[in-house]
Amino acid sequence: MPHTLQVIVLQPVLEVSDPSGFTLWPVAGIEPYGFLPLSGSLAPAEVGTAVMSIAAHNDVVPDDDRPPRPTDPLGCFLHGLLTMDDLFASGGLRVTDTVTGVTLLPGCCNGLEERHDWFDVLDGNGWASFGHDPSPLAERHGDDVRLTVDADRDDSPVIELAAGELRRLLTGAERDLTGFLTLAAAWAARQLPDHAAPVTSALARTLVLPAQGPPSASPRRPEAVG
Repeated sequence: MPHTLQVIVLQPVLEVSDPSGFTLWPVAGIEPYGFLPLSGSLAPAEVGTAVMSIAAHNDVVPDDDRPPRPTDPLGCFLHGLLTMDDLFASGGLRVTDTVTGVTLLPGCCNGLEERHDWFDVLDGNGWASFGHDPSPLAERHGDDVRLTVDADRDDSPVIELAAGELRRLLTGAERDLTGFLTLAAAWAARQLPDHAAPVTSALARTLVLPAQGPPSASPRRPEAVG
């Protein structure tokens, strides 16, 4: 039989919050509690869904150390995102073997801000887990890495790939997230002009990425002379 080349796809994914009744800005019709891959190629409504979801993940009752919620709907919804010290983005990294169809998904209580635990597999103690129900697990075995879809199952599907390939894929995931943050900064400047800078800064902190500056203005065309 001819050999089929293994192709592994790794994507940073965000758990989508329920958009029912949400009207503060346009969002895409994405199934709630599924995963939205983040990258620099999202449509504006998908960016809106991602920002809505991240804000919803951090929409908690203020404690005594934070200012009270604003009374306006937008300020109220963004309050947790803009005031919490420890921000959370439910999701993680999704890994798919496109030949076998096996997919490893982040488990419950895992966040995108924890994705650097993957480097413990390559450069640290050689293993890391990523939430529960399911309980995904990554383990290094010499020059290879084994990804177990659900470590709580004896018959769990697995994905195996070279450690060097995993490192390349993780680098690509960082590029995808940086591309998403660039899109989100431009989106915020259009949709949330009064909150654009703090929202963009909060997204960068949530995703553990360098802060983005304001979108560059288009260069002005020189005026004709004479």
